[in-house]
Amino acid sequence: WGQDETLLSLKTWLAGSQILLIKDMIFGHIYRPKRPYNGNAIQMNSNHIYTNYLFSRNDEEYNELNEAYKELLTQRDDLYKAQEDLQKVIDDLTKEMTLTFNEGFKTIKSNFTKIFKELFGGGTADLIVEESLTGDPLDAGIEIVAEPPGKKLQKISLLSGGEMSLTAIAILFAILRLRPMPFCVLDEIEAALDDANVERFAKYLRNFSKETQFICITHKKVTMENADGLFGVTMPEKGVSSIVSVKLADVAQIEDFKN
Repeated sequence: WGQDETLLSLKTWLAGSQILLIKDMIFGHIYRPKRPYNGNAIQMNSNHIYTNYLFSRNDEEYNELNEAYKELLTQRDDLYKAQEDLQKVIDDLTKEMTLTFNEGFKTIKSNFTKIFKELFGGGTADLIVEESLTGDPLDAGIEIVAEPPGKKLQKISLLSGGEMSLTAIAILFAILRLRPMPFCVLDEIEAALDDANVERFAKYLRNFSKETQFICITHKKVTMENADGLFGVTMPEKGVSSIVSVKLADVAQIEDFKN
């Protein structure tokens, strides 16, 4: 760069110009003349002072920007580190969840096969993990295959309404067998079953009640007969409801006493 492109004349500065423009060089450096140009020495009085002032201001701004840049770099590195740590936690959780799922699914699958045979009085059933599009087994679907007695092995969607309900009940009990709960509410899950299947359901439910307490909302007489107690709502007067409870164990004792 030439000197005439770097500094305005000293005369403009001394005449009261608002600001002395100094042309910036590449990367913000300002040209500082070190030797005479065309044999004429450069006058470095007030212009020299102003140039030093600008260099001082430029250093201050550079230091401020450099500190801000370093702070942003630190924040970026912290974000990268947090991202890596979070990804590691996700990977560890995914591995643990996959292991837990595989172990639990294996047990549920075995329970489902046994319970299905008990509820249907025979037949076979299976649970199959479908292939995942993402390659993650936790995203995969589960196909339910059932073969009631006298029928071919087929998907659950091809079964009748009662068969699908009883199959779903078998899956429910298979899950409860894996991790029994102290308390469970069943809301008319046997509504679609015929009396013969309701009988099987009620007997299995009674055996299961040794581990879990069940409250069944039902209109099926067979289910009520296998219960330990009944709670009903009656309306002796119009607009007035009352709860009636009966312990079937007490009724059985009375009947035995009469006999």
